[in-house]
Amino acid sequence: MARIVMKFGGTSMAGIERIRSVAARVKREVDAGNQVAVVVSAMAGETDRLVGFCREASPLYDPREYDVVVSAGEQVTSGLLAIALQALGVKARSWLGWQLPINTSDAFAKARIGTIDTEALDASLASGEVAVIPGFQGVNEGRVTTLGRGGSDTSAVAVAAAMKADRCDIYTDVDGVYTTDPRIVPRARKLAKVTYEEMLELASVGAKVLQTRSVGLAMKEKVRVQVLSSFTGEDAPMADTLPGTMIVGEEEIDDVERQLITGIAHDKNEAKITLTSVPDKPGAVASIFEPLAEANINVDMIIQNIAHGSGSTDVTFTVPAADLARSIETLNQARAVIGFAELVHDTRVAKVSVVGVGMRSHAGVASTMFTTLGARGINIQAITTSEIKVSVLIHEDETELAVRVLHTAYGLDAEEAA
Repeated sequence: MARIVMKFGGTSMAGIERIRSVAARVKREVDAGNQVAVVVSAMAGETDRLVGFCREASPLYDPREYDVVVSAGEQVTSGLLAIALQALGVKARSWLGWQLPINTSDAFAKARIGTIDTEALDASLASGEVAVIPGFQGVNEGRVTTLGRGGSDTSAVAVAAAMKADRCDIYTDVDGVYTTDPRIVPRARKLAKVTYEEMLELASVGAKVLQTRSVGLAMKEKVRVQVLSSFTGEDAPMADTLPGTMIVGEEEIDDVERQLITGIAHDKNEAKITLTSVPDKPGAVASIFEPLAEANINVDMIIQNIAHGSGSTDVTFTVPAADLARSIETLNQARAVIGFAELVHDTRVAKVSVVGVGMRSHAGVASTMFTTLGARGINIQAITTSEIKVSVLIHEDETELAVRVLHTAYGLDAEEAA
């Protein structure tokens, strides 16, 4: 008998028929003698609809009330799946975030999981009951919290770690992790294994398969995560034999399997902010980023121009597009302290990144990227790097071209079938 967490995304839960299909898949694991907890997302499009209501009500909404609204989608699907399982003769019940409880920080709309009390969950599983848990939500001092977009992945990994699950299966609308988005590059290849570090970088720079925090948590807790398609037929093999993508430690990948670049990701949900004529003095940069940090706004790429003796400099950085309005408001409130002349923003940008643990031992990765983009007339607005990643900021209209030419330049294209 194994303990398994099964997580199903919004497309898997989009309507009663698909929920019934999920229930049938869960029943197969139960019939195989496994203890099963299921984490579910809201129906496809439902969270966007609820977020839209919040923005219509007020562009600068209270994050605490926002969480009350947007957490409702997962509550609906968890209840419906429990009903569908019961209809199949499977003992099941739903557990809301506050009922376990899943305790989180008070960073509403971006809360982080602290602890999960598994006493009730363990008792439920031991009795042969399937626990259906809404992803994305938790509780802080009696108030509902949410974990940020894509937070159901984090919920699933956190539950798997807390209940010491043997495996966490993430069912989604793709059948694994690819070298890049196959909708942009049809010859993208599915990867059998990806390291935690590579998946963490890919997720952080725009790959939509898994949420960044879920991968970081999986790496920290050593949770084996498998990405699978939820749209295989009812007669498909069991999950532990399906050819998905395993997210594993680097030691599990043979040198023969390792390649220089693992994948290419892109993200159009970026906004660029430039503050002009910032005083060139100690503490000036801190005065910009301290209020943004206090507002829980993540800053990515940062460029500071050389002052050239003028006594002032321009500072450019990127933030998530969803945080642009709050970023502008926060910076304008601190304008007297920062001392900038003008705030200029641009949402017509995209970040394109190449990722691979092979970069550690190979030179020339960045040079290949810059040369390839330059040859196609693609201008680079900003650059950031890590040990296994190089990212550039470009105009959003050139995103797909950049991804295609880089995929070819790094030899990632799949061979044509004979």
